[in-house]
Amino acid sequence: MNIKSKLPNTGVTIFAEMSALAKQFDAVNLSQGFPDFECSPLLREALTKAMSDGHNQYAPMPGIIQLRETIAAKTQNLYGKIYNPETEITVVPGATMALFTAITALVNPGDEVIVIEPAYDCYVPAIELCGGIPVFSSLKYPDFNINWDEIKSLITAKTKVLIINSPQNPGTSVINAGDLEQLAMLTRDTNIVILSDEVYEHIIFDGLSHQSVALHNELAERSFIISSFGKTYHVTGWKTGYVLAPEPLMKEFRKVYQYNAFCSFAPAQWAFNTMLQNSQTYTQVSTFYQGKRDKMSHLLESSKFKVLPSKGSYFQLLDYSRYSTECDYDLAKRLTKDYKIAMIPLSSFYHDKKDHKLLRICFAKQDKTLEKAAEILKSL
Repeated sequence: MNIKSKLPNTGVTIFAEMSALAKQFDAVNLSQGFPDFECSPLLREALTKAMSDGHNQYAPMPGIIQLRETIAAKTQNLYGKIYNPETEITVVPGATMALFTAITALVNPGDEVIVIEPAYDCYVPAIELCGGIPVFSSLKYPDFNINWDEIKSLITAKTKVLIINSPQNPGTSVINAGDLEQLAMLTRDTNIVILSDEVYEHIIFDGLSHQSVALHNELAERSFIISSFGKTYHVTGWKTGYVLAPEPLMKEFRKVYQYNAFCSFAPAQWAFNTMLQNSQTYTQVSTFYQGKRDKMSHLLESSKFKVLPSKGSYFQLLDYSRYSTECDYDLAKRLTKDYKIAMIPLSSFYHDKKDHKLLRICFAKQDKTLEKAAEILKSL
């Protein structure tokens, strides 16, 4: 068959590649972002109860109303923004599906979408599948803050969407209130829609608070907000998240969503609704992961790897310039094969493979996993 690919330059993701390599060589896997420890027994019990109670058929397309009402209450409590659970909240099978659906609902051929790099790798393929044109801006190195002057220079009459991500994966930086004001100023009196990837909203460190676009009324009225239960509750395999948006945007989102998934896993929706009744199940996640971050930083103090500060997410960036001059991709593969430790090369998150000599690691791991990984890295 002669198939004309819609993504001719796309192969498997770097996450799939490095995880497969880690499995092949029995390496400690700090590459793909998933915990290697169990979720709360209360969550497992809630899921079992949901199945036992018969919640095993299709959920309503937007999600069970009980969960949407709970999400609305949580959002109002945290950010002061009221979303209508009937028309402005949709529960979805994972953040990646949500991002793809939002982009598909918005982007037409020839539309420009501003992508801030290093960027999570699902953004650009979705834009290209819609015939959109990704326009790239780079975060300032090494603090990975947004270059607003550059963003301003990239905005044109063709700009349809601007994607932001905080806490940032893989840059591990977070936006502040000043960033929200800059974003509001640049998009005021335009038709630009903000796509705000906030899946690590509850994993933020050092006393900082998450600056959701929901905190800024002007921005909230032009924004999709994407969040993830999997990241917060250590169950990435359950693939459940949710989307917040004003009704006109959500109406377009649901038009697309109903035909590519229709609904998400019903028992998980009931289980997450149970967990959200206790706010400590999400407000204490930052403290838990800050302990993991600090432990890994301490373990690597005597290594040749410099740990860049991580303000949010469950990732850290390691500067290996004192150890090797190799490109990050080659080094990541060599370390996996020869030293049994898998990490992600940061250049994979740039369209032009920009190489800062940085590797990304995931510290959402058991202490014994972090200790084993640190021993390998200190031996180099």
